[in-house]
Amino acid sequence: MTTAGKGDPPGRIGTTDVECLENAVDVLRALDYRQGGAFSCDAVRVVKSVSLLLNWGAIPGGLRSRLLTVLADLHNLLGWTEFDIGRRVPARLRFDRALGLAAAAGNDNLMANICYRLGRLALHHDDVQDGLNHLRQGQAAARRSGSLRAQAILTVNEAWALAKAGDERAALTSLSRAECQFERADTWAAARPWEAFFGTTDMAAMRGTVLTELARTVTSRHSEEAIARLRDAVGGYGAEMSRSLALTLIMLAQNHALQGDFDEAVRTGGEAVDLARGLGSTRTKDRLAPLAALLRGHADPASRDLLARIDRFRAEPSP
Repeated sequence: MTTAGKGDPPGRIGTTDVECLENAVDVLRALDYRQGGAFSCDAVRVVKSVSLLLNWGAIPGGLRSRLLTVLADLHNLLGWTEFDIGRRVPARLRFDRALGLAAAAGNDNLMANICYRLGRLALHHDDVQDGLNHLRQGQAAARRSGSLRAQAILTVNEAWALAKAGDERAALTSLSRAECQFERADTWAAARPWEAFFGTTDMAAMRGTVLTELARTVTSRHSEEAIARLRDAVGGYGAEMSRSLALTLIMLAQNHALQGDFDEAVRTGGEAVDLARGLGSTRTKDRLAPLAALLRGHADPASRDLLARIDRFRAEPSP
């Protein structure tokens, strides 16, 4: 890409320029997975760069859709980081912007991913119906894209929404369908960058998540299998997915508490808090609320100590 000087509009844009921007987004995405949303502010500067190129650069026809996809992906990532640091309205605005750009790019796969994230935003705030609406809109986009991985992501999150609503049969049906989609997707095609996070470890974590929700809303008998699947996920997450590991440990502790095993709940919950304290994520604080409620009803000293740690952590200002 050539420019005449500082402040001048960009010149002709080539494939290398777009590849550099795509690589920058990948770096920011990895940082978000590892450290949480509070650490991804550099994405704003990349958004400005891409917007400048789209507005002023000479873009060959074949690259315009690709550049629109980069910008949509960036807004999608920024929406996720806003969500992760507890800013619901800015997150929704970013996701809506991303959805419009992905539609302009003709990228159904990315549209499916954005709808998944909109669904997760709604579910985090216990708006199950809005979450289901977004997830089902995303399923339609995923089917248009032909991506079975995208379909699995949307369907397993639909199962979570149904579990939050206490619909045991529908939740388990969606969970089974998602696992079938994922098994078929494993060798079908390479994952797009925004969906590449979703592998066997995440599927195990999501099965554990759905069963944890059913244990909370329907019957605690689901906790035993939830513990097994969440343990599988804990063993699969590395340092590059620290936030996912923290969230999984929190749910694991919650299930142990539901089963009355407060020694293990305290041990696992303490590990989760230690990890969460190093992340720029308010979601970990929010997700600790059900565990705190269970500990509050238990009188042993170790449970009281962990509850006090959780309360202090949740009261701390976010980075």
